[in-house]
Amino acid sequence: MRDFKQLSIWQRSHALTLKIYKHTQTYPKNELFGLTSQMRRSASSIPTNIAEGSGRHSEAEMKHFLVIARGSASELEYQLILSHDLGYLNETVFNGLTIELNEVQKMIYTFIRNVK
Repeated sequence: MRDFKQLSIWQRSHALTLKIYKHTQTYPKNELFGLTSQMRRSASSIPTNIAEGSGRHSEAEMKHFLVIARGSASELEYQLILSHDLGYLNETVFNGLTIELNEVQKMIYTFIRNVK
């Protein structure tokens, strides 16, 4: 069992989730139960699954939850593209969030490879 709060992958994904919550506050009200909710769920699913996997008893279970986190990261990647294309995120914010997400994705891939 790992202390998930000590994992840099959890720390980075948690920070990204906080940024997603912040930036989706400016989305149109009619998106509250649509894209806003979807993005927040996708973003928060990443550190949530890392935390859950860390509390499991086997490396295989940890890997399983990392794979789920990877899928949530891919969902969020598309939702950022959609948000940008709809004009909800300007170029600077979109690029910054995408870079951060890509870093988290790389960390997830590396972590998956290193779990035995």
